[in-house]
Amino acid sequence: QVQLVESGGGLVQPGGPLRLSCAASGRTFSNYGMAWVRQAPGKDREFVARINWIGIGTDYTDSVKGRFTISRDHAVNTLYPQMNSLKPEGTAVYYCAGGSTTWNARRPDDDEYWGQGTQVTVPS
Repeated sequence: QVQLVESGGGLVQPGGPLRLSCAASGRTFSNYGMAWVRQAPGKDREFVARINWIGIGTDYTDSVKGRFTISRDHAVNTLYPQMNSLKPEGTAVYYCAGGSTTWNARRPDDDEYWGQGTQVTVPS
């Protein structure tokens, strides 16, 4: 079992940076690909970024490429996105998720483990 707890959300001005954290517990965290998924008000969940188990392979949705960086620290069992140049359309609840199929495809619905989410608000 893996438990995920996100933190670091808040209000950030357009163009500003924000770094979220996702603390994982459970011995199998390091075995899984992990991802960030967001859900804006009134919209479906959207894949944002993912990282493979070792932390070398990364993948981003086009709208965040060049602005977001996903990383993980196995020593402290934590997943991060560094989000730069935030835009109002980035306003959403951000979730970390992961599982045995996360690195195989961009299908958040297949992810086995989810955090509770953290709100990020970028005013227009």
